[in-house]
Amino acid sequence: MVLIAPAGCSTNANQAGAATQNPINISETGRGFSITEGRQRVMFYQRQHKSLDGKYTRANYIHPLYGLDGEILTEDFPADHPHHRGVFWAWHQVWLGDRKLGDCWAAQDFFWDVYDAEILTIDRKSRGLRLHVYWKSPLLTDADGEQQPFVKETTTIRIHRVENGIRKIDFQIELLALKDKMRLGGSEDAKGYGGFTTRIPLPDGLAFTGTDGPVEPTNLSVEAGPWLDFSGNLGGDGKTSGLAILCHSSSPGYPQRWILRRKGSAQNPVYPGRHPVPLSREKPLVLRYRLIIHRGGVNDVNLDELQAEYNSMSDPLFDKE
Repeated sequence: MVLIAPAGCSTNANQAGAATQNPINISETGRGFSITEGRQRVMFYQRQHKSLDGKYTRANYIHPLYGLDGEILTEDFPADHPHHRGVFWAWHQVWLGDRKLGDCWAAQDFFWDVYDAEILTIDRKSRGLRLHVYWKSPLLTDADGEQQPFVKETTTIRIHRVENGIRKIDFQIELLALKDKMRLGGSEDAKGYGGFTTRIPLPDGLAFTGTDGPVEPTNLSVEAGPWLDFSGNLGGDGKTSGLAILCHSSSPGYPQRWILRRKGSAQNPVYPGRHPVPLSREKPLVLRYRLIIHRGGVNDVNLDELQAEYNSMSDPLFDKE
């Protein structure tokens, strides 16, 4: 049974009882939602728009994301790419027919209207945050100058408690067109980057590992299998910790190619690439990913087993594990 509490509303007695048994807590703030496990910080979802001196205005992303020992695993407004932000999902190309409607990757002429949010109690070991978002742009307005929504996004994030030295965080991103002839694409160059992305620290010696072993980032996308692990001194404290991205087999393009960077950039399982794909008004495009946060290096977790477990779940958000 999934219990749903709209953000800003009090829980009923059953939900309150579940809350005493569930270590994951989701609290609404003026800026977004803070997620903790007991006294340990897990992550923050940025609901309200924020900017850097009025530039690179963004919302609808995760930062900070914390490691198991409290280390911060993400960056926001980095000097090399100030439009990058934590864990985010964005694209350079958002087309209405032959008209481009802003750039949500570069955070230009784009607005995320998070018009509703729900806190889900999924089971005694996890909670979820379901976000309802209208994509808008000052480039598409009505006769009164009001921005018109052109895509409806429903993103659900499931946060699991730490078990066996790892934390799982699931993302399901659903995109439904609100206008005819909507298309979505990555960068228009040969890299084609776009989609689910993590902006993590990149210390010297960071290890990139895929299903077949070490992976060396290149300028263009690479094949590395359905999961990629990033392990190293992410917290800057001399300890090794890691973050892995797993792509669910139901996601289009599986296994997706990867844009990877050793210095000054972000890590991205690419979808759809440089060639835009249509968005339906009837059936949403659904993208599913899982983050694995762990102590130690890649050899301290069995990611092949974790990937197989993830792929075996017909509904990664609500299947019991």
